Amino acid sequence: MKKHSLRERFSYWFDNRMAGGSLGLIKLLALVTLGVIVLIAFVLFLFTQAEERDIGSSLWDSMATVINAWMPSYEDGSPAYLLLMALAAVIGLFVTSVLIGIISSAIEEKITSLRRGNSAVLEENHIVVLGFSPGEYTLLRQLILASSDKPACIVVADELERDEMEQYIQDNVAVPKNVRIICRTADIMDPQMLERLAVREARSIIISPTDDKRTTKTLLAVSSIISDGENGARVGAIMSHEDYAFPKTLAEKHNVTTLQTYETIAKIIAHSCTEPGLSETFREVFNFEGSEMYLSAIPGAKGLRFEELLVRTDGAVPIGVENGRNLRINPGKDYVIQENDRILIFAEEKDSARLLPDSMPADPVPEPDRDRSGLEEHPGRILIIGCNETIDTVLKELPDNVTDIVIAADTEGFQEEIEEGISDKPNLHIRYDKSNVMKLKNLTRLAREADHVVTLSDHREEDEDADIRTIFLLLHLRDLRERYGFTYNITSEMRRENNQALIGNDDRTDFVVASNMSSLFLAQLSESPELLSAFQELLSNKGNELYLKPAAAFGCTGTRTVRELRRIVLGYGYLCLGYLKEGAPKSVFNPPLNEETTLSENDHLIVIGEE
Repeated sequence: MKKHSLRERFSYWFDNRMAGGSLGLIKLLALVTLGVIVLIAFVLFLFTQAEERDIGSSLWDSMATVINAWMPSYEDGSPAYLLLMALAAVIGLFVTSVLIGIISSAIEEKITSLRRGNSAVLEENHIVVLGFSPGEYTLLRQLILASSDKPACIVVADELERDEMEQYIQDNVAVPKNVRIICRTADIMDPQMLERLAVREARSIIISPTDDKRTTKTLLAVSSIISDGENGARVGAIMSHEDYAFPKTLAEKHNVTTLQTYETIAKIIAHSCTEPGLSETFREVFNFEGSEMYLSAIPGAKGLRFEELLVRTDGAVPIGVENGRNLRINPGKDYVIQENDRILIFAEEKDSARLLPDSMPADPVPEPDRDRSGLEEHPGRILIIGCNETIDTVLKELPDNVTDIVIAADTEGFQEEIEEGISDKPNLHIRYDKSNVMKLKNLTRLAREADHVVTLSDHREEDEDADIRTIFLLLHLRDLRERYGFTYNITSEMRRENNQALIGNDDRTDFVVASNMSSLFLAQLSESPELLSAFQELLSNKGNELYLKPAAAFGCTGTRTVRELRRIVLGYGYLCLGYLKEGAPKSVFNPPLNEETTLSENDHLIVIGEE
């Protein structure tokens, strides 16, 4: 074994002491100062005449000189005394300087710590949001809206500096007085750091939209803390790809809910390209402004058929029933409401539904003519620019009367998905174009023949790179439409909300933004975990889904009451939530039951049902 010199050992010991932080340095300085005081006092005691020796006064003089860094006067004593006191004063000046430096450093460390938000969170029944991206504020805004006027606390944690996050939120989010937002700088994939956020005491933990790998690590970190599942906190997360789906048994054990967004977004894109406005309607249904979904007990509903309940309920739209075991959306017009059933309603408030008297006369309702295909215009040619792993969902969800599609992309690696997407569509003709659409002459040639244009994001690229490419495509497509009088509408997939804000909106462009939609879903799950199965069904490709259907497809043109619209649409197996008139900036949801409205062939009904 190598032998170390005394100097090396002292240097190693001193370095360790210096690395111990401000408190360790102060202790070391105090010991050195005390040693100097005793040493100088001892020397003074030795050089003082025997009859004047006093150990107490020697200690006092030594301590006063060192601490005050006081330089003695020439008349205060002998030259030896003056020299000794001068030495003590110089040492005292050094000690004072070092002490001031240590204290300044300690204060700076504390300020830095406070800026980073390292102190433990002492909250209960709060919401923890893990992950923060500047420019993405939908999740926070929705959680604030969901709190209504109730006191609420939201803890936001990310690796960004605390003061940066606070400044971003302050500049972009209106925070009411009843809501407190606490920011903390933390590694959200580190269980020890998460412990300081009081996740055990939280009522909801939300992993903000991010990449799947980071989300998975954060889910595992959270699960390791709330492994017993007894605290009741629900964990919500968005996974983009099915490959990263959290195992079901593990999810149930740790109260974890995950949703796959890319498939849902693909479905919305497919419907929006031939039904302009659906993406905005989808956002309106799932945000906390206006009407929302609630489970409610409606007095007097027991024994009613679902059809009767639908046409007698004012202030809300019944859309399902829950009997304690499962929740059924659109259970059918002949379903009879049981004693213990709770009604799933779409309303502005949980208690806003009221049952109108049975004596109200029924509106005359024509017999459903289920063959309405002749009333629907042919959608024309669809141009799809770009390709990703959800192309099969896009193709499957396109209306059956779509027959002509051009895919302008390099489809290598996606042929299997394309074949699966068109397997049930024998009349669908696909033409491939692998020319570079970023060249204006190629884009002009393709756009000239299109009635609808869809731009798909390349999921293999980083969010920023994919969105920049989409932005340039949109700018050129809008320019071509204006210059040449093209009539196509555009449906565009984007990844980041702040990037979509740069390109702006127009009345013929639908945006489906992954981070925005993900935030809406997460906020809903946080506030209404009991509606998980309903959300999953509406967001999946199975069961009941949200649609914009032409009013003419149901024979609902002309002037009718809302009550009559509900009955007619139910005859086709759908539930009517409201309507969207041509040129209107927003949809009308949950209108009064006896209100009359006039619909044209260009107006649409907002419905839930199965295709």
